[in-house]
Amino acid sequence: MSAVQVQHYLGRARDFLKGMDFLKEDLAGYRYSAALLAIHGAISYCDALRIGLGSQNLSSENHQAASGELKILLSARNIKNSGGVDRLSRLLEMKSKIAYSSYLSSESDIKQIVLRAERFAAWAEATGKELKIQGWGND
Repeated sequence: MSAVQVQHYLGRARDFLKGMDFLKEDLAGYRYSAALLAIHGAISYCDALRIGLGSQNLSSENHQAASGELKILLSARNIKNSGGVDRLSRLLEMKSKIAYSSYLSSESDIKQIVLRAERFAAWAEATGKELKIQGWGND
């Protein structure tokens, strides 16, 4: 595990979420930007947790597999509260739809994405601290 890599992905996650926070005040004007920042923030939190838990499999190709791996890594550490991983999976389901399709999302859809990302971020922050992951800021 590399504390430097954890810090890199954790910093990226927090940065994406700060951008999302800024844009969520005007979802009518920036809905897709806010949604993608939310989703990418969650992906970066997932990567920080996975690296912190010993994963060597970081890949930008299959994020659903990454959420599955995170669930396995948490289970190996006897973390029972893996509800955040379910939120992550729902966020990932929306990624391609928001980024690449002609799907027209409503402001309500985007609010749900933002809310899920905020909840996932809170869960990830608490989980990283609970596990005392090196580089999480609690070492």
